[in-house]
Amino acid sequence: MEKKLNDKLCHIKSAAITGHVRPDGDCIGSTLGFYNYIRDNFPQMEVDLYLQKPGEEFSYLTNIEMIKTQLSGSDKRYDMLFVFDCGAVDRFEPFRELLNRTKYTVCIDHHVTNDGFADENIVLPDLSSTCELLYTCLLDEQISKACAECLYTGIICDTGIFKYQSTTSETMRIAGRLMDKGINHTHIIDDGFFTKTYHQNLMVGKALLESIVFHDGKCIYSAVTQETMKFYGLKSSQMGMVIDQLRNTGGVEVAIFMYELLKGSYKVSMRSKDYIDVSKVCGCFGGGGHIRAAGCTIAGSPDDIIKRLDEQLTIQFREYGV
Repeated sequence: MEKKLNDKLCHIKSAAITGHVRPDGDCIGSTLGFYNYIRDNFPQMEVDLYLQKPGEEFSYLTNIEMIKTQLSGSDKRYDMLFVFDCGAVDRFEPFRELLNRTKYTVCIDHHVTNDGFADENIVLPDLSSTCELLYTCLLDEQISKACAECLYTGIICDTGIFKYQSTTSETMRIAGRLMDKGINHTHIIDDGFFTKTYHQNLMVGKALLESIVFHDGKCIYSAVTQETMKFYGLKSSQMGMVIDQLRNTGGVEVAIFMYELLKGSYKVSMRSKDYIDVSKVCGCFGGGGHIRAAGCTIAGSPDDIIKRLDEQLTIQFREYGV
């Protein structure tokens, strides 16, 4: 697969790049990593990266200031659109108009729920991250330090620093090759994964204090309202750290965290450890993702949403005799 993208890039004059809403480390890493790869190796090409504003924790990434957070009104057109880490068109809704501004669309993704919306879909659900997949599509000798730091960021974020089941020996080999490019991997892990603001830490504490366990301690959930987020001065893009802490609870198989997007509408994040397929649960509500990490948006109160999610979880727990 190595030359797959290089062959395409050699024959186009302009490209647009985008990724999913509320971009996480894998989305930011893959889109910006590809942007840097083009800038390094195809300087004659006009390339624009469109993405919602990344969190401050990713400010160390080279050229992150080049990200365009809004489409221009000029109806600018491109030869090709590259969509990363997206399983469906509605996942990059703010930049959906790009589909009408390009001649050909390529989707590069690792979500099992990808619906094949692009003209060409490079989707490998067994890989740990879109950044790992992107690495296999590029020429290693043409990957710069700037590109490598982006790809490494995505891999460590989507593997939980290599602890999730999606991590393979090939994942580790690729991470090693990226380290060989001279990146400061310790700095990336600290800033891209562990470092949180004071107010983010307060939010984690509040979410843990107000969390509730059910299914005999095999599930845990917590929820926060818009009012709470405003009180702590946090945006939706800064809420990802809570689900990881809930997942670390001893004896828990499924962790659920929800935060209010609009009045009465919640973004739901789910994680599982060993056997529950949370992508199947979220798929029942128009969402998706991975077997062990998925999400969706559901209207209703937190109590109502948990009851609906629990109905789907119960089906799977029964299948496993739990």
